[in-house]
Amino acid sequence: MAKYGRSPDDLKIMPGVFPVVGRTQTEAQEKFEALQSLIDPVVGLGLLANHSGGFDFSRFPLDGPVPDLPETDGGKSRRVLLIDLAKRENLTIRQLYLRIAGARGHWQLVGTPQQIADQLEERFVNYGADGFNIMPPTLPGGLVDFVELVVPVLRRRGLFRHEYEGTTLREHLGLKRPAGRFATHAEAAE
Repeated sequence: MAKYGRSPDDLKIMPGVFPVVGRTQTEAQEKFEALQSLIDPVVGLGLLANHSGGFDFSRFPLDGPVPDLPETDGGKSRRVLLIDLAKRENLTIRQLYLRIAGARGHWQLVGTPQQIADQLEERFVNYGADGFNIMPPTLPGGLVDFVELVVPVLRRRGLFRHEYEGTTLREHLGLKRPAGRFATHAEAAE
């Protein structure tokens, strides 16, 4: 079944990844905890409201349990994921917003270059990811850490290219360039 007008063979799946990389597990954890300490409760509560269909968590104690949420007409899948996570791990409101704040609901990895490469490789090999959208925790430092520490591990494993095949992201992904809105019918057919 085609999705977004493309065949299944053309569909590329590139999940978002929020990697916090350290030369040791302790260093990675310290970096992560430093980032977590910067999250203002107002911001965290706003994120929860956005992911829960507008529910106002500020009426409840931050270090209390996550309340049952009423049904809304808003996005249901994120709301269900939040509630399931909170119940499964017995999270407080604060713990829940800290859990989603950095990665904004995407996949969050905290570890050494080897540990992060292991997890990326497992997802790539076993679960059908075509690549990953790296969402560094800080710029430029978090991106530099990923490029200098994780990419070499992935290259040694043959999982990250040394050279690019084209000059655009579209070419790297093997996607055709769409016809511009001012292209003639003949140009669009090519």
